[in-house]
Amino acid sequence: MGVQKHKILVIDDDEGIVFALKQLFLKDGYDVASAGDAFAGLALLPDENPTLVVMDINMPGMSGLDTLREIKKTHPTLPVIMVTGYGTVDTAVRAMQFGAFDYLTKPLDIQQVRKVTAEAIARLEGIDRTRNSMDSLKAEFTDKYELVGMSPQMQNVYKLIGSVSTTPNLTPVLLLGESGTGKELVARAIHSYSIDNSQPFVAVNCTAVPETLLESELFGYEKGAFTGATERRLGKFEAAKKGTIFLDEIGDLSQMLQQKLLRVLQERQFERLGSNETLEVGARFIAATNRDIEEEVRKGNFRKDLYYRLNVMVISLPPLRERKEDIPILADYFLAKYREKFRKNIKGFSADALRLIDSLPYPGNVRELENTIERAVIMAKQDVITSRVLGEMTVSPSNGETQGEAAGFAEARKQAIDEFEKTFVVTALRKFQGNIVAAAKSSGMTRQNFQRLISKHGINANDFRGKANGAS
Repeated sequence: MGVQKHKILVIDDDEGIVFALKQLFLKDGYDVASAGDAFAGLALLPDENPTLVVMDINMPGMSGLDTLREIKKTHPTLPVIMVTGYGTVDTAVRAMQFGAFDYLTKPLDIQQVRKVTAEAIARLEGIDRTRNSMDSLKAEFTDKYELVGMSPQMQNVYKLIGSVSTTPNLTPVLLLGESGTGKELVARAIHSYSIDNSQPFVAVNCTAVPETLLESELFGYEKGAFTGATERRLGKFEAAKKGTIFLDEIGDLSQMLQQKLLRVLQERQFERLGSNETLEVGARFIAATNRDIEEEVRKGNFRKDLYYRLNVMVISLPPLRERKEDIPILADYFLAKYREKFRKNIKGFSADALRLIDSLPYPGNVRELENTIERAVIMAKQDVITSRVLGEMTVSPSNGETQGEAAGFAEARKQAIDEFEKTFVVTALRKFQGNIVAAAKSSGMTRQNFQRLISKHGINANDFRGKANGAS
């Protein structure tokens, strides 16, 4: 008797998707059963006994997420791959929370379907394989915490949020990433999706509070604990109750506070300053830093034992330069946000503005991009944001940047703008064979401003007389 084939159950109301997946799976040697809605799919489970379920999220009657929960009640180990044409952060997180093996968006990539299918079956068989199945996800955005992006890196972040938020509060989380990548937004999302989301979310910036006050800020104190302590004050650990404590820039904590924090994490207990009463900590600890924390450990600046205590669940936030495909999406998102805030009728960005936005280095990451769009909306006089508006804005360092970083950004930004201006002017002059008036009019600029750019970049319009459309 031969080895029994694996059977895959496809549940989708789209007959075209069902047909395509059946052909793919049959070609790959699997048996296939199918159903056109959730109720029919649930009815097939006992008889078909599938190895894997591939199911749409958006179906009439019962949604895929509700169906997933029903499947997990009776078949808790059965891997389920969710498919949708309307990927959002919320559905991605919910799918993972409800126990989905993975989450894919339409149009489906055949190789990705094959890869995830093989991984799901391998896990069911007990084969330990490394999963990296988020590489081709293209989910849309956004959720209420402005976690915006469709890049594979951000999809992986969404998936980790879903996984982490199902763990008990005893599990700490460490968020790594440069300034402005959205670490606090991720912390708030984890809290929002957790079972204790009705409890407080308490954020502490470890660099914003003087070290002499930070201990009392965290632990609280009793009346008379020190000079000026005229009444009892609850600390952040106590105020968080069973919610979340977010410690931002934890890499800047002093050695003394690192040691005290380690004790709290280990024992889940603490005392207010000036008190012998032991109090329980019921909140989840989420720590974040923009430092290379492993390098800080090697240098002896950060305690190794505290690092290992925090390094249970790690989420690394990618810098904006590593997810360039998200820049247009973010730009549109922030434009909509500030267009409404400032009540301005701005339809969008000109093509040259989009090229400029995409070319900037953004050392301040998403925060820098947001600041840029906000200033552009404020300064825009027309219904379209142009490169000229962006080019006129003053560079201001984003929070957390050193003067050296800001200076480097300013120089890089100036070079990008200069290069863009020069290319733009040369293209226009070549198109209109050196006719400054026509080139300026076509560019939507006054002759004086166009002439200013010509002079600024040392361009001679006569060089383009009789040379059009790239002729040399």
